[in-house]
Amino acid sequence: MGLFDKVFDQSPESLSLSPAEALAAVCLVAIAADGYLSDQESREMDMLLSRMRLFKSYSIEMVDRMKDGLLQQLQQHGPSRLVEVANTVLPAELKPTAFALATDLVLADGNVTPQEQAFLDDLHRILEIPSERALTIVEVMTVKNRG
Repeated sequence: MGLFDKVFDQSPESLSLSPAEALAAVCLVAIAADGYLSDQESREMDMLLSRMRLFKSYSIEMVDRMKDGLLQQLQQHGPSRLVEVANTVLPAELKPTAFALATDLVLADGNVTPQEQAFLDDLHRILEIPSERALTIVEVMTVKNRG
C-alpha cells in the first residue's frame, strides 16, 4: 500500500464492479466528463443501457440503485480510478461497446467540451481500443447524433 492510498482510497480492494456496473460506470464518467450530470444525460444513459442484453433483467429501480452506488464510487474514488477498475472487469468484447456508448453520450447534447474530448482520448487508450477503430466509432456516433 502506497503512502497516499489511505488518503485517496486507491487500494485495489476498495472498489469492485460487476461487468454490468463497469459498463455503466464508463457511461456515468462519460456524462460527468464535462463537470456536471444533467437529468437529460442520465435519461440518455438509462435509455442506452435498457437496450442492451446485459441489462434486460434489470428493473428501473435496479438501474437507479446501481447508478446511485456508482455516483458514490465516482465521488469517493474519482473518474480515473472508476474507469481503471471498469477496464479490469470489462470483458474484451464489451470494451468497444463501452467506448461506443461513452462516445454516444458525449455527443448526444451536440456540444463536446475539451474535457469530454480528453476523456474519450484517454478512454480509448485505457480500454485498448485501436486508434483506427476508435476513430470509426467516433465518426459513426457523430453521424448518429447530427440533427
